[in-house]
Amino acid sequence: MTLLIIIISAGLIFLSGFLFIKISPQFGASKNEKLTEQALSSKHHNGGVFHNLEETVVMMEFKWSTLKDYFNKDGKFPAKSIPVEKLDIKVFNPGNDSLPRFTWFGHSAILLELEGKNIFIDPMLGNVPAPLPFLGPKRFNPELPITADSIPHLDAVLISHDHYDHLDYKTIIKLKDKTSKFFVPLGVDAHLRNWGVDSNKIHVMDWWDSTSFEGIDIIATPARHFSGRALNDRNTTLWCSFVIRTDKTNIFFSGDSGYGQHFKKIGKHYGPFDLCFMECGQYNEQWAQIHLMPEEIVTANEELGGGAIFPIHWGAFKLSLHGWKEPVDRLIESNGSNKHKILTPVIGETVDIHKPQNYSRWWKDY
Repeated sequence: MTLLIIIISAGLIFLSGFLFIKISPQFGASKNEKLTEQALSSKHHNGGVFHNLEETVVMMEFKWSTLKDYFNKDGKFPAKSIPVEKLDIKVFNPGNDSLPRFTWFGHSAILLELEGKNIFIDPMLGNVPAPLPFLGPKRFNPELPITADSIPHLDAVLISHDHYDHLDYKTIIKLKDKTSKFFVPLGVDAHLRNWGVDSNKIHVMDWWDSTSFEGIDIIATPARHFSGRALNDRNTTLWCSFVIRTDKTNIFFSGDSGYGQHFKKIGKHYGPFDLCFMECGQYNEQWAQIHLMPEEIVTANEELGGGAIFPIHWGAFKLSLHGWKEPVDRLIESNGSNKHKILTPVIGETVDIHKPQNYSRWWKDY
């Protein structure tokens, strides 16, 4: 009788979890919905899943101490809420003569102002990067430069991949009707359609695909990572980096990526760059092939022909084992004799791409 109760209880738990994933919209599209003709015809898709340019292992080794280290909070959260500058709503009406600028929203969320257009990259504006609030860590700062509700209009949204810290269901719901165009890698379009985004607004891209939008070239370039939002959909959507360029400005956005051969290839085809947004955070030696270690950023930036480095993927959430300040401190230390200009504004501070200031190490006080 006891065994029967255990089996029934386990079955009910499994069934509840299965139904929750199937019914809850935040998990996005099913595997079959992602299998479009365009996805299946990609040379980066093997008929079942997408793959990287080179052999990549998500978890190179697993240490049981990782579980203990993950829940150890010492130094992994700021001692107090980190600073945030409020963004004036006027920034969304820049005019065609405005200077190329960007504003960081924390983690990998970047608002670009180019050619009088507003482009939001990976606009994860939620408080927790998880399908449910209790499944993930809260944002370091309780307020954002501006809320998704307050944003009046976006010309374009770019999504690098479908992980929760880059593609947020509630954010998309709030932005979908005031965004003119979405640019996403293969398969991610299925999530957006599932959430009510008009198909005519979605431009789907494979690696090396290029398109022109309002005088701005957008190129989806490779990254070394993986994808997935549920328990059984790993790599059923593509992941990417982006090149965004105009006649005056050339920008690289790394997305999530481990170090690999793609940086040289991108630099050869599209470099040099004025500014590179480079992933810097949530790394660990156990998954070193899918996230850049801070010391690899300088090397990758050189291969890209990069100019200034802006570190992303830090300063918002604890998703790894390292201290919250460690990524940017290690990046600066690895820069040696300041060969590369590293930009470190606070969240919400708008930066002139061609004339950036020298920023303080503000995080030292937190």
